[in-house]
Amino acid sequence: MTMHGANTQSGAGRPNGSLEEQYGALAVDTALSTLLAVLVYVLLKVSLDGIRQWRAKVSVLIVGSGPVGLTAALVAVRSGKVLKLTVLDERPRTALLCRPQQIALDPRSVKFLLGLGVDFDNMEGCWHNEHFFTKIGVFQEYLLSILEQKKQKVNVKVHLGVKFTEDYLRRLPGQDWPRIIVVADGSCGDSCSVLGISSDYIVESCNAYGANATIERLDQRQVPTPEIRAHSLYFDLSAYGVDAIKETRGVTQAAAMKPGFHLKIYGTFRNRYMALVCPLSDSKMVRFLRHTTNSSIMKNIFYQSFNAYKTDIEPRLNELTQRHMQCSRKLFEVLLSHRRVSAAYVEGDNVAVTVEGEAARVLNFDTGCGVNLGMRGLESLGRFIYRTATAVDRNDVLEALSAKIQHSKQVAESFRQTGLASAMFQ
Repeated sequence: MTMHGANTQSGAGRPNGSLEEQYGALAVDTALSTLLAVLVYVLLKVSLDGIRQWRAKVSVLIVGSGPVGLTAALVAVRSGKVLKLTVLDERPRTALLCRPQQIALDPRSVKFLLGLGVDFDNMEGCWHNEHFFTKIGVFQEYLLSILEQKKQKVNVKVHLGVKFTEDYLRRLPGQDWPRIIVVADGSCGDSCSVLGISSDYIVESCNAYGANATIERLDQRQVPTPEIRAHSLYFDLSAYGVDAIKETRGVTQAAAMKPGFHLKIYGTFRNRYMALVCPLSDSKMVRFLRHTTNSSIMKNIFYQSFNAYKTDIEPRLNELTQRHMQCSRKLFEVLLSHRRVSAAYVEGDNVAVTVEGEAARVLNFDTGCGVNLGMRGLESLGRFIYRTATAVDRNDVLEALSAKIQHSKQVAESFRQTGLASAMFQ
């Protein structure tokens, strides 16, 4: 009896244990199936998203074929996300390539351009202190030649002598509408107004006073030359009733003052430019040069400065060439203007627009800083094109535009704080 009862109890326990094991196995199978389904879904989605992003390409229109516009075109081609690239400029090719003005590419711009595949060894110019000096026309011709070589991978079309207008946009077939427009037509361009982008600017001081001069010497060579810089300059204006330096207990007043003026001579030997700048101050000399009505004073300062610091192989300025010099009448405050809106979304046409170069930021001081300031804005253009090309919806495009605007503001603020100082005071 006892043994039979034990057998009965043992037999009764087998079905219960078997049922629990079945439920446990079923739960494990369900969990594994769910996990497998989730993993398959995630892998499939990641793969599809990866394929979509890899295949995603957009058409880009660049308005303006100056140094910044053509560099922007090179950034677009190198991004790997451009199916079709169109470059417009209302100037004909000859007008672009004959520009004699010299540009100075600073080390940061040189590094950026090297990353885009620019070979400076194959470009007419010269090096000095890690800066590269060349003519605008030479630089533009080189970039155009690179774009011509990229036609095998990207559908590149350069239309020179074609103005960007509302009529041009109306005549574009629907399938040819760009997804991204880069406006780089300079401070005098009207592409932003065509696209309905506000022309409202923020104007800020660079904490400096400056003046500039230019002279054309037709008997000199049109070849790039390194910049000449001179620092801590003071000028003898005693003939005008201003004593710049006075002895005070054995120490000159100049030694106790902030550093004086900074001079830069640049450009080709034929087209010579000079820039004079000093930090904001309220010294007697600065006040005098800020408010003088005698236009010959600044001309005499540039005349004497050039002859003192010119290269040994170029002739001195004389009274005859001095008459042909054009220069500022007096010191002015150096200002940086930048657009409040540097990127926008044209909703009806589903187009993202970014404004670059002088169309976005303008410095009222011709020191050769403009091109480098424009290059700073292009440092985020490749990322902007990638994010716009791979955007899933309108919110993704707006986030890309917001990031581009933020970078544009950072460029302006950084230059206002330290840009002029690093370009002129060092």
